[in-house]
Amino acid sequence: MEPRPGWTERYPELAGVVASFSDHDCDGFEDNPGRLAQCLSGWLPSLAERHALVSLPTMTEGATAVAASTLPETRATDMPGRKRLQAGAFTAALLPLSEPVIDWCCGKGHLARTLAARCPSQVTGLEWDESLVVDGNRLARQYQDRVTLRSQDVMAADLRLAPDSHGVALHACGDLHRRLIRRASEDGLSRVSFSPCCYHLTATEFYQPLSDRVNGCEEALNLQRAELRLAVQETVTAPARVRSQTAQVSCWRLGFDGLQRELREVDDYLPVPSHPAHLAGGDFEGFCRWAAGKKGLSLPAETDFARWQRHGERRFAQVRRHELVRHLFRRPLELWMVLDYALFLEEQGYEVKLGTFCERALTPRNLLVDAIRVCGNPPAQHSHP
Repeated sequence: MEPRPGWTERYPELAGVVASFSDHDCDGFEDNPGRLAQCLSGWLPSLAERHALVSLPTMTEGATAVAASTLPETRATDMPGRKRLQAGAFTAALLPLSEPVIDWCCGKGHLARTLAARCPSQVTGLEWDESLVVDGNRLARQYQDRVTLRSQDVMAADLRLAPDSHGVALHACGDLHRRLIRRASEDGLSRVSFSPCCYHLTATEFYQPLSDRVNGCEEALNLQRAELRLAVQETVTAPARVRSQTAQVSCWRLGFDGLQRELREVDDYLPVPSHPAHLAGGDFEGFCRWAAGKKGLSLPAETDFARWQRHGERRFAQVRRHELVRHLFRRPLELWMVLDYALFLEEQGYEVKLGTFCERALTPRNLLVDAIRVCGNPPAQHSHP
């Protein structure tokens, strides 16, 4: 959006160092942000603290426990391999399981079926999509799992959960996982465990802190929805082919951005919607014609597409280097929000553990909040909506 971001003027020496990185440097730093933080700490001294601030304990007991908690491939019907491994690692981090489990936003119940193999009690899945509920119950019957999926809009105001239950959610997005946190505390669930995702998927324009501590802090971050997206901008789990295709389309988008600025004689970014998948197999000119049509622009017959494609490639190299700095703040931003969740649950009478349930290579969204209600504490009364 900004060919020259504001921070490059505030930290010109840092911008110069980043601009000097080779593509090989970028590859290494993208996969190892901790090494980049150390490299750049001479220009941003606070980056020297980054490793200590984002380091968290592992909440699984090792590879043996994870393997024992992962559904065998022969039972993982319709379950993508990566999701199967994530569900197994998540389950292993929650052991031992005792209370009846509620799988929040359960989809086809892949996590529910994984949990059922290690849980002595019934597992119930809540899912609003009726077709997924039907498929999930079919799979549970096929493999004789103690799992029942139920058609339920988890955002419904009249939803209530049994206090002696354990609410779980693996990668529930934005308002969905925040709803679980509130619902669990209001209904007094004995335990709630979740790995959050897609923090920006929220109905509010700004992030609404949950905890009294953050709400009462004058220095609390005031984060717009668009800024929350930064926390999940990682592609470490994508295959090389997908990453290459994504880079190509990014070049095309930046090339079209330069072209549209010249055509409109307006030096402003023009948002272009998500492109249909078939365009990725075409060429730059085809992409430009599609994007121009979407934005009501007429491309002159003499448009030099080769020139603007080269422009996009140069801009992509620049953006990639600028984003290295921006992306150093992904994990700290994510942790800031998740610590707000943890503080809220503590304020509601839970003992909270925060850590990771798997390696970043399996999923960058590997944070786990595991909260157990302290015996004797009643469900809390909330002052926040």
